[in-house]
Amino acid sequence: MAIREIRGGARSFTFTEFLEDYLSRRRYPGRGIILGQDMMVYFITGRSENTRNRVLRRTMDGLRTEAFDPEKLTDPSLVIYNAVRRAPNGFVVTNGSQTDDVLAALMRYDGDEGASGCFTHAVYGFSYEPDPPLYTPRISGYLDSENGVYELAIARSYDAGSRVGCERAAWTYDSGDAHFISTYDDDGDPPPSFTGEPIRITDYPESSAELAELVWNALDRQNRIALYALFGDNGGEAWRDVIINAREEEQR
Repeated sequence: MAIREIRGGARSFTFTEFLEDYLSRRRYPGRGIILGQDMMVYFITGRSENTRNRVLRRTMDGLRTEAFDPEKLTDPSLVIYNAVRRAPNGFVVTNGSQTDDVLAALMRYDGDEGASGCFTHAVYGFSYEPDPPLYTPRISGYLDSENGVYELAIARSYDAGSRVGCERAAWTYDSGDAHFISTYDDDGDPPPSFTGEPIRITDYPESSAELAELVWNALDRQNRIALYALFGDNGGEAWRDVIINAREEEQR
C-alpha cells in the first residue's frame, strides 16, 4: 500500500464562486462528488460514446448507472455500477464498483471501531481504475447523517519512474460546509487527475432541486451526462432527491 504526501493545498469557495470560478471553467471534470452533513451531489461527464450512453436510475437502496440504449453499450465494466447505496447511518457514493465494497465494510461494523475507521480501511484497499492511459482515479464518499460526519477519499495514479504508483488519501469532516472532489482536474489527453485536497464549499443552497439545477448548469453542455442531488430534512429524518439525465432532457 503506497501512501504519498498530498499534492496541492486546500482550496475554499462560496457555492457561487465554486460554480463560476471553478466548475464552469472545467470542460471535463469526469465524475464528481459534493458532500456535506445533510447533502450530496453526484455527477457524470464524459467524452466517449460508450460513456455518454448512460442515465442514472433509482434503485431499492440508492442509485445506479444504466445504459440509455443497451444495444449501443460496448463495455459495461467501468461505466455500469451502483453509484449510491443506503448505509446503516447514511449513504455511500462512489464512481464505480467500490460502492458495494464500502457498504460491505460498513455493514461489518461490530462496535469495536468507529464507522470512520471502517470507511478509511475500505478505501485504502482500492487502486485507480484499470483503464490506461487514463488511470481514472477512484473517488468515494460516506455521509454519516446520524453523527453529522462525512468523508471523502481518492485513489489516484502518479509517475513512479518505470511503473505507475497509486496515491491514496481520505479526509473526515464534521463542519457545516461541504467539500468537492472529482476524478479529473480538467480536459486533456489523458485528462489530469484531481490534485490536492477536496475543495471546501460554503453557503450552498438548502434545496436539492436548486442544488441540482445550479450545478447542472455549470457543467459543460457537451460533456454533461447525468446528475443526482440529495438533501436531508430534520437532521436526516426525511430525504429529497433529484435526477437529471442529459439524454432524457434532449427528448423533451
